[in-house]
Amino acid sequence: MAPEPDTMPISVDFLGGLETLFSNNPHHTISLPLLNPSDSSPANVGFLISHLVKNHLKHPRTEFFVHSDGHLTPGILVLINDADWELEGEEECKLQAGDKVVFVSTMHGG
Repeated sequence: MAPEPDTMPISVDFLGGLETLFSNNPHHTISLPLLNPSDSSPANVGFLISHLVKNHLKHPRTEFFVHSDGHLTPGILVLINDADWELEGEEECKLQAGDKVVFVSTMHGG
């Protein structure tokens, strides 16, 4: 399936229970707009997170993934092309077509 015009395909995986927030599906291919419509900046991980919340998060308890300020909930590990996002600039890391982003919850009930 070809990406929509002005979008790029991004592979997104949700692990450690986060898949329950996204239709119980751990693997997604997202057609992410090339530019953030709010400021026309190139798509980055912060924009991907807001796009996921707005368009793909199917659970009413959004705080399991993001806080009200739009930042990820603590305890979620993010990998960008198998590298820790802290090494890649976290939310400011620019994305390119074909990138793989993995969100892993490290928090577990008990």
